[in-house]
Amino acid sequence: MVDLQRPALDRVFGALADPTRRALIERLAAEDGLSVSELAKPFAMSLPAVMKHLDVLEGAGLIARHKSGRTVSCRLVAEPMEDAMGWLARYARFWSESLDRLAAELEAKA
Repeated sequence: MVDLQRPALDRVFGALADPTRRALIERLAAEDGLSVSELAKPFAMSLPAVMKHLDVLEGAGLIARHKSGRTVSCRLVAEPMEDAMGWLARYARFWSESLDRLAAELEAKA
């Protein structure tokens, strides 16, 4: 039976499917604790649009926000990616083994 009930994994992959959200994650990985306005600076979009992306990342558990006065800062929470990495690792083994068999077959014919 196939386990289709992995909503946390679905949210992580869904959040990471968008290039803007991946860029936000990369910025937080490089410099954690940036304010929302600092995060939004390099993007050619409105602050509300960036906030929507941050909502998706927070919903997937990939960021946490902290409000201090009027400033909201974000930090990366990488733990939810661990489950995604485990899921991907199974397929990395599959492709590695498949490519090893292909290489061996090509060497045998050469």
